[in-house]
Amino acid sequence: MAALSTRAEPVSSGDAARDAATGAPWLAIVGIGEDGRAGLSPAAAAALAGARVVYGGRRHLALAGSLAAEARAWPSPITDAYPEILALRGEPTCILATGDPFHYGIGAEIARLVPAAEIRAYPQPSAFSLTCARLGWPLAECACLTLHGRALARIVPNLQPGARLLVLSWDETTPAAVATLMTKRGFGGSRLTVLEAMGGPRERVRTAAAAAFDLGDIDPLNTLAIDVLAEPRARAVPLAPGLDDAWFENDGQLTKAEIRAVTLAALAPRRGQRLWDIGGGAGSVSIEWMLRHPAQRAVAIEARPERAAQIRRNAEALGVPDLAVVEGEAPAALAGLPPPDAVFVGGGVGAPGLLPAAIAALGAGGRLVANSVTLEAEAVLLAAFTERGGSLRRLSVARADPVGGLHGWRPAMPVTQWVWTKP
Repeated sequence: MAALSTRAEPVSSGDAARDAATGAPWLAIVGIGEDGRAGLSPAAAAALAGARVVYGGRRHLALAGSLAAEARAWPSPITDAYPEILALRGEPTCILATGDPFHYGIGAEIARLVPAAEIRAYPQPSAFSLTCARLGWPLAECACLTLHGRALARIVPNLQPGARLLVLSWDETTPAAVATLMTKRGFGGSRLTVLEAMGGPRERVRTAAAAAFDLGDIDPLNTLAIDVLAEPRARAVPLAPGLDDAWFENDGQLTKAEIRAVTLAALAPRRGQRLWDIGGGAGSVSIEWMLRHPAQRAVAIEARPERAAQIRRNAEALGVPDLAVVEGEAPAALAGLPPPDAVFVGGGVGAPGLLPAAIAALGAGGRLVANSVTLEAEAVLLAAFTERGGSLRRLSVARADPVGGLHGWRPAMPVTQWVWTKP
């Protein structure tokens, strides 16, 4: 993210005109709260007063009151306004945002278009900071999430016993929807606090248990604070790789837990990287890849429509609804996909051209892990190992099963695994 300017002196129209000639600040991003102009610092108020054009949501513009500048409400989609803003370069321009524009706000988007040196930002306390101030919670110990324009299932991995979550709501329906989801997953005793229109005359703070959530007439502008309490049967997603097989709906086409844990370790996920999961089956490897960090991305490629649908359901249930699922046969289905940082081949290793296509798609340092259980697929991996190097290993797992009134070891089919890093 681009760095924020910390300069606080007031901006005048003359200053901005001179700044434009040197590439200095001409764009002010002003955080405004429910208390409107009264809550702005002198510097932020001066930046707003000195602007010739002011952008903002209709609520923001109303909070700002009477403006001498031309007021422009955000269009839909908001990106339609970006060329207009760039065309104003050198003119004193102001963007109004909620609270801290760089915390799930418009600031980060604008900073991708306008150099930080040309921006003056005037943040106010974020909804997260205000929530902690109201409840006496330490912000550093809370997970800060947003469901604004995002799938509700994204909250699932964060439902951990004893956790405290701060959640930006999409609208007035979000708190009840979160309460229902939590109750279904065994977190019905959790305390949900709804904080509405904080910092203004309409502010209201109310609390209810998830299982008995009955708060009505909720303001669309609300933040949710969650004190997570897990019942013994709660479905809290474990933090370690190699989830129990029972977490995944499957038809038998599943990389089993022990092999999956070793496979994830071999894939070595790093923040923000993208995985191709070829022959997705139940999607277990790509789902666990995404669970390692919120910035992870993955594409599951699956030829059978019923399995592709199964992957989508598993991804939703485990809180990674952004997993992309592509229906089709590899390697043809790989065409046009965003390039991967890592590739897992869990099925179809012997398909003509599949391994070469996966290898070609990887950039330098990219990692490929391929598993096989058949002799024919193992021969393909042996040939690849002979030609390209890497490491080849056989993984075997046995589990204790009943034998009459006693128990014995029942071995699973051994898995041959090739691990290779592109030079």
